[in-house]
Amino acid sequence: MKFNPTRALTVALSAALLLGPCAMAETITFNGTVEAGRSVQVYAPIGGTVQSVDAEAGQKVAAGDALVTLSTTKVYADEAGTVTAVFGQPGDSAETVAQTWGAVISIEGESVYNISASTDNAYNSTATKFVHVGEAVYLSCYSDGSHTGSGVVTAVEGTDFTVRVLDGEFLIGETVNVYRGDSATASQRIGRGTLNRTAPTAVTGSGSIVSVAVAPGDTVRRGDLLFETLEGSFDGLYMSGNVISAGEGGTLSAVNAQQGGSVQKGEVVATIYPEGDMRVVAQIEEANLAAINPGDPVSIELLWNQDEEVEYPGTVSMISAVANETAGNGDGDSATTYDVYIDFTPDAATRYGMTAVVTTLEAQPAEEPEAVQEVSEDAQD
Repeated sequence: MKFNPTRALTVALSAALLLGPCAMAETITFNGTVEAGRSVQVYAPIGGTVQSVDAEAGQKVAAGDALVTLSTTKVYADEAGTVTAVFGQPGDSAETVAQTWGAVISIEGESVYNISASTDNAYNSTATKFVHVGEAVYLSCYSDGSHTGSGVVTAVEGTDFTVRVLDGEFLIGETVNVYRGDSATASQRIGRGTLNRTAPTAVTGSGSIVSVAVAPGDTVRRGDLLFETLEGSFDGLYMSGNVISAGEGGTLSAVNAQQGGSVQKGEVVATIYPEGDMRVVAQIEEANLAAINPGDPVSIELLWNQDEEVEYPGTVSMISAVANETAGNGDGDSATTYDVYIDFTPDAATRYGMTAVVTTLEAQPAEEPEAVQEVSEDAQD
């Protein structure tokens, strides 16, 4: 077969026309808003009354920052004495501890004895047969008077009364004469009774224990703090405290708590937009859907600073398959739009809610292929 130069030129020109530079695709521009890429909700680990709200919406927070502080119920010592046992620990249910051990904390008072007495052995007079709650008494053992002390009448019922021993040395179970005044005068004897051990004070509470302020062996005064509780229960008895904190850093989108109000366990008390996790959500008209696809690069311009042309590169991550509600386009006609989600890297000046203008990038022309010439079999020979 002979080489035909005319035919070869025709083929080359046809290939050049077919494989020449591709037509440049038109760019499209559409508007959007800077939004959070994701949100993190902060839940109340336990219920309670809000003591203080420590942060507000729009504020930047770091992981561990206090958002809401709950007011605890504080349990105080009713009397002075020595802490003999602490059965409850942070995270425990105070009710369960009390049911199991009889108390959350046990306190042995300064007075460890009491006397269960009666006026049957009182001096035979109207005055000595009539005992008053709160009166001071003198105590002396019935056997030989070698054990003495003082006390106060704490209860009266008929001819029976109870004396709390304030000082002195006695033997449990011994019989003790009780005198009105400060000496063992027979005419002032108001009764006789048996000395017993005073039961330690069992301190209980309700809710879950947040903190314990004392330890066994501690000396406490009346009014000293013993422990604090919150209403409800902690999951797995894990005590997370009365401060609800941010789990990670970011911007507070909302705080759903008010000082003096109450929160329930599991309630959302705050929402955080994690630091740097932003995206642009823009709306594109249905007629332009064919011009953009997931993975396409785009240019983003934020309108907060129109004096400087600052552009951010972005990438289309998703196009919603569901149309937005139809709205007017300004010409009296309606336009169907779809949400386009665009990933980009924000800077320190970027804020949620900023208006963004998104522009698609022109397609790059393909490289021109080398011209192909038809070569005859004869030429190859």
